[in-house]
Amino acid sequence: MEKKAISVAGTKLYGPYTPGVKSGSMIWLSGQIDVDAGDDIASQTAGALAKIDALLEAAGVTKDAICFAQVLLDNIGDFQAMNEVYGAWVESMEVKPARAAFEAGALPAGAKVEIVVQAIDPN
Repeated sequence: MEKKAISVAGTKLYGPYTPGVKSGSMIWLSGQIDVDAGDDIASQTAGALAKIDALLEAAGVTKDAICFAQVLLDNIGDFQAMNEVYGAWVESMEVKPARAAFEAGALPAGAKVEIVVQAIDPN
């Protein structure tokens, strides 16, 4: 099955990876961080989710196509603040994605949060 790269012009990469890959109906997005969004967990969560929205749009789907999200936190103490932003982002979704959230040792570029998603293109 053919793989197609998914990217958005101007996306800052932190290593040798593709921001997203689509193969058949499956879509995998690399972990998204946004250290430029601000120094707090709420700003960085909103920034990472905005990047996810843009990548999904580039793949031809919306966030409603997400079936699984993985949230990595630099500090699990930030869970509640992250969850408030994430909860508002998924609020309109009829079927919210399955999700895992946990503390990771250290995230790229000193990020407070990194979000990874997998989606299925319904078309």
